[in-house]
Amino acid sequence: MAANGNPVVGAVRAGDPDRYLSALYAPADKREALFALYAFNAEIAGVRDRIREALPGEVRLQWWRDVIAAEGEEAGAGHPLAEALRRAIAAYDLPKQAFDNYLEARIFDLYDDPMPSRTDLEGYCGETASALIQLAALVLDPAAAPGVAELAGHAGCAQAVTGLLQLLPLHRSRGQCYIPADILASVGSSPQEFLTGDGGPNAAHALAAMIALARDHLAAFEQGAGALPESLRPAFLPLALTRAMLGRVERAGVSVLRESPRLPHWRRHWLLFRRATHGW
Repeated sequence: MAANGNPVVGAVRAGDPDRYLSALYAPADKREALFALYAFNAEIAGVRDRIREALPGEVRLQWWRDVIAAEGEEAGAGHPLAEALRRAIAAYDLPKQAFDNYLEARIFDLYDDPMPSRTDLEGYCGETASALIQLAALVLDPAAAPGVAELAGHAGCAQAVTGLLQLLPLHRSRGQCYIPADILASVGSSPQEFLTGDGGPNAAHALAAMIALARDHLAAFEQGAGALPESLRPAFLPLALTRAMLGRVERAGVSVLRESPRLPHWRRHWLLFRRATHGW
């Protein structure tokens, strides 16, 4: 499974190093399916970067829909990731509807329409990051996975909102606003103002509201994480970085609009190791 000999593993290692490390804490016989899920997520998340126009991007997402929905073995043949993902879906009876919902949610990434509301943002996070955690849980322990659906919902929202805060410089450069319009309105701002110049005089309040939203979901996850079966721990491991990352974003203040804060590699490794071995 070395990254230099497996393009699927290599794609995760290059595009999503935190999930790559998390998968290494899973049992060896589960890793191929986890890497397929995480490589698929990295592939779809990067469509906007590779395909500049929205319509060709939608065509690409539809291709994945068709590959996943197809019954014949020839679908996706010759595409290493498509083949690996189809094997994982078949081996673990993963719900195809979850992938369809995921791809539908990802259409939002292709356009510059502002996120309408907090409810819409949480729905987006639920269909993407939360769904990915739940799918990973189904791979790790299909009997226990249904019992952690609510935890996966909170975990995915906390992780995704934190990730969106880290990506603010990139999104603003594109004219994308993932901070919900109703949150911006509540602090006296708007998507147009937030995307302009220094974000406007109320940018700091908008950032504080997003940090609070992520922390609310993180706290809800941590409240129930003590009951998380050890078998499912690898699916949730990336959450080990969320609290520390939110602290960095908060300390950075409005400078996060221009430069994304990072955790040192050694600290990422340490936080993942500690959670993998001791839980929450």
